[in-house]
Amino acid sequence: MVTVIISVILVLVVIVLLLGRMLAAYSMQIRRQSLEEARAWQADHYDISWYDGLEKKDYTVKSEDGYVLHVQRLVNPIPSTRYIILSHGYTDNRFGSLKYTKMYLDLGFQVILYDLRGHGENEPTFCTYSIRESVDLKYLIDDTRKRYPDMTMLGIHGESLGSATSIACLKYKPEIDFVVADCGFSEIASVMQAGLKGMHLPGWLIHVASLFAKLKYGWSYNQMRPIDSLAGNNIPILFIHGDADDFILPFHSQNMQKATAGYSELHLIPGATHAASVLTATEDYRTYVEGFFAKIGVTADLPESVEKTEIPG
Repeated sequence: MVTVIISVILVLVVIVLLLGRMLAAYSMQIRRQSLEEARAWQADHYDISWYDGLEKKDYTVKSEDGYVLHVQRLVNPIPSTRYIILSHGYTDNRFGSLKYTKMYLDLGFQVILYDLRGHGENEPTFCTYSIRESVDLKYLIDDTRKRYPDMTMLGIHGESLGSATSIACLKYKPEIDFVVADCGFSEIASVMQAGLKGMHLPGWLIHVASLFAKLKYGWSYNQMRPIDSLAGNNIPILFIHGDADDFILPFHSQNMQKATAGYSELHLIPGATHAASVLTATEDYRTYVEGFFAKIGVTADLPESVEKTEIPG
């Protein structure tokens, strides 16, 4: 009987270890969209006809470890020395940021789009849920400052993984003027744990998967915590989250707002699911962004042409 019990325990341990290894591999790999797939999705859900008429400048930026990021600047036909960098969500690419782009063009910003590490045109690699990605963003911020010396203002805006990346980047004290953080996670472990429960698997498996993530990829889930970058932060942050988001729950933005030392706002969009706030309540979204800018002094010196002119489309 003892032998049978020991054998059963050993089998269960092996199963748990195999599941943990599989979950780690599944969660860290990026099932990315092609540029064509992402663009087609955007075109099916809102008007992007204005995009083709814009002047574009494509280039690459190397990160700390030599990893190459593909970047695209959209030249605003309205003369402006304001810039904003947009970071897209997990599995998406720079086309996923188009839903926010026209708003910023209309507000007089030069827009920088890029593919996050492992996404879009970049070389395939695994996702670290804001750790390596935030270093990449810091290098892109520094490059943008050097590349466009006429710049008088620089902000960053992120969605989901891009939002978490934007928040995590704050620990490097980047030279930026504001952050707009849409539906980001404060830490990834609880998001993954909820995913396990959705698959009818025990939540404690997250700890086993986290161990394998650390062993194979170098980082555990417990290290993927953008919220830890907010201690002592004084850069203004606008948090936006859909109140019907059942993937990354609104409490993530609520907790991050409480954690930041600087000025912040949080707006929950009624009925908006994950990464859908700007499409669910487009006018309200713009109102919140403009109101935030007014409070932190961003719109105080908008050129007259920006106030009266909008990009066609």
